[in-house]
Amino acid sequence: MEGKRTPQAPHRQRRAQVGKTWILKEFGKLHFESIAYVSLDKDERARRFFEPDLDPRRIVSSLSLHLDMDIDPGRTLVVLDEIQSCPAAITSLKYFCEDAQEYHVAAAGSLLGISATHGTGFPVGKVNSVNLFPLSFTEFLGATGNGRYAELIEKGDLAMMNTFSDKLKELLRTYYIVGGMPEAVNAYIDTADVRDAREVQDQILVDYMSDFAKHVPANLLARTMLAWDSIPKHLSKENKKFVFGHVRKGARAADFEESLRWLEQAGLIVKVPRVSKPGMPLKAYRDQNAFKVFMLDIGLLGAMSGLSPAALVDGSSIFTEFKGALTEQYVCQQLVSDCGLVPFYWSAENSSGEIDFLVQAGSGVYPIEVKAEENLRAKSLRAFNGRYEGMSPRRFSMSGFRDQGWMRNIPLYAIGNPGNWV
Repeated sequence: MEGKRTPQAPHRQRRAQVGKTWILKEFGKLHFESIAYVSLDKDERARRFFEPDLDPRRIVSSLSLHLDMDIDPGRTLVVLDEIQSCPAAITSLKYFCEDAQEYHVAAAGSLLGISATHGTGFPVGKVNSVNLFPLSFTEFLGATGNGRYAELIEKGDLAMMNTFSDKLKELLRTYYIVGGMPEAVNAYIDTADVRDAREVQDQILVDYMSDFAKHVPANLLARTMLAWDSIPKHLSKENKKFVFGHVRKGARAADFEESLRWLEQAGLIVKVPRVSKPGMPLKAYRDQNAFKVFMLDIGLLGAMSGLSPAALVDGSSIFTEFKGALTEQYVCQQLVSDCGLVPFYWSAENSSGEIDFLVQAGSGVYPIEVKAEENLRAKSLRAFNGRYEGMSPRRFSMSGFRDQGWMRNIPLYAIGNPGNWV
């Protein structure tokens, strides 16, 4: 905690349930002598501190009186929670950075609200932003008392993981249901009943609808809800490409592009673009007109799709039919959150072949085929490998580690540690 600091940006979270408040308070306890905390959505008086002007020292003085505490530079962490409720507070971060760097300021808020402030006072280049994601599978293991299995994955002990594969697969299937939203995970921890997690997920989805009505521009609201509701339908299809005509009959890209952009900026979806060839860098070969859309959390996808937790646990036909969608959602989620990678996909111009994901890691491009179970056939991957040399093909499946020379099979439960497959 030494040296000059700019104030932390609003911690870019996917929704109030990703644990931002706990993280900020825990950070303050560990690194500061005191915390000056205000929640701007609940504290009307605190919001008014940003109205006369944006002088940071006047704001700090007002907060000090309001909270009845000293705010000492270098010793006190100022936490502005739910900052999306006060756009002027977001703008004030610029002035803390430029005129009052002696104060340590951390702000947190939902991207659902923060995204609307860009272009109207968002302090671009003046804050440090942190992206928060739902719990990954390894984080889920740690939270649910299975930390030793998480350590196994992190150590990359391939032989030991193969030995305990049955247990790891069982835990992974539970993660498919519970997902990574902290509140849903806590509900599951409290009762060991996946139905309690589902109740939380359903409420989160209801809350999203309320937030849409609050934050989405009126001219986009209906189309944004349609696009959002269509995601499970798209992922359930064999070709998971997002098709505007599946959102609304006769729809064109121009009808829904802005709505999708809003959902992406709000952190609720992940767009996976098609690339025309697996060249370096992958971004240079991105096809702007073809993409897949995944959700932020696998548990929310199950809830939104109406899959019953019992069906998932029992492995009923309902789950079987949607298993591929859940598995691709899971892989996308881990690639982004745990691995810090940007996923793409590839398909032939004549639609005769498709690779589920491509990622660029270091100096290599990794084509990835996703299998929901232990299917070891990789017809599309083999054809792709014959067409493009110099790739490092990977198959993610429920099978154990296996090196087939031209391709390596990686268990789904192990992909969160890139060291296991990159």
